[in-house]
Amino acid sequence: MKVWLDLISTDYGLMSLIVIAVMVVAMLGFAYYVVKHIGK
Repeated sequence: MKVWLDLISTDYGLMSLIVIAVMVVAMLGFAYYVVKHIGK
């Protein structure tokens, strides 16, 4: 659990969380876009 505390309480931890979140959103958005265009 100390890893989670370090991740949330430090600047670089928050930065990496933001980067991971952005990457996940980008992958989901890209997958949605591809499915929409292949589906037509």
